[in-house]
Amino acid sequence: TVDESELLTVPDGWKEPAFTREDNPKGLLEESSFATLFPKYREAYLKECWPLVQKALGEHYVSATLDLIEGSMTVATTKKTFDPYVIIRARDLIKLLARSVPFEQAVRILQDDVACDIIKIGSLVRKRDTFIKRRGRLLGPKGSTLKALELLTNCYIMVQGNTVSALGPFSGLKEVRKVVLDTMKNIHPIYNIKTLMIKRELSKDPELRTQSWERFLPKFKRKNLKKRKEPKKKNTKKEYTPFPPPQPESQIDKELASGEYFLKERQKKRKRVEEMKAKQADTVKKRQEERNKAFIPPKEKPVVKTKKASTEKKIDIEALKEKIKNAKKKKLGALPVEEVKLKMAADEKKKKKK
Repeated sequence: TVDESELLTVPDGWKEPAFTREDNPKGLLEESSFATLFPKYREAYLKECWPLVQKALGEHYVSATLDLIEGSMTVATTKKTFDPYVIIRARDLIKLLARSVPFEQAVRILQDDVACDIIKIGSLVRKRDTFIKRRGRLLGPKGSTLKALELLTNCYIMVQGNTVSALGPFSGLKEVRKVVLDTMKNIHPIYNIKTLMIKRELSKDPELRTQSWERFLPKFKRKNLKKRKEPKKKNTKKEYTPFPPPQPESQIDKELASGEYFLKERQKKRKRVEEMKAKQADTVKKRQEERNKAFIPPKEKPVVKTKKASTEKKIDIEALKEKIKNAKKKKLGALPVEEVKLKMAADEKKKKKK
């Protein structure tokens, strides 16, 4: 009895055997061919390396032609071709050469364990300026981000124009595509690079192969950008009504409503003068009030009465007597003359003895 998990896992260092003529001795029935166009700036390079391309494809019995007038490359099978899949690899080779991948890297596509992926990024972003910024973010300062991605995925990556060409193992190409598409969706590639680094370390532990890695992978929160500043004056839309707004009253209508229209010219003039005098009186009153504010005294704080300190204190008589006795014992001032002479004589005797 064999465990099913062992059957599903690929042993370390195992390689699929190469496809030989013995596997297909009769060859191919039909001729297959693929052609691709290349830009004008690649013409000089392709002209130089084309003999090397023909030599590499000739080993697999595939013919290659370069048309400089039309600006195209064509690959086709011959009668000696025995590998049916080599024409697909030859097609990928000329596609990579057209996308500015150097021949030294592009020729690796003819190996069995190498695949390629051409990711179109031109139509993922609308604005041209934004597209250039995000494409530059994929490259990083002095190509450091791209170099880190190449080391983690074991793939060769070439960013050219509106496409990203990747060349390497299938597992690495899958990661490259994810990182490129996320970068175009405004997710910085450093987040994906951190995840790839953790995955690389986890893959070294054989115990974690059958376990889920979700608990080890970092979870990045998307930060919301600052909201747009709201204008100070907001124009609120009024509710739509099919009826037009009412016509505003004219000056004559207002005069008719107040009865001023029927007054004589002299009466109108007198009324205007009275209104003006009333208005002037109001302004004079307000000014006077403002001037008088300076003469109003400020409110004084209430005086707080301080408590008199109690003069009566209990005197400790016993402590006072003790203090006086100690003072009497102490000798104040300089010593008398006789005592000084005696002291000096005693000091001289001590010196003589020494």
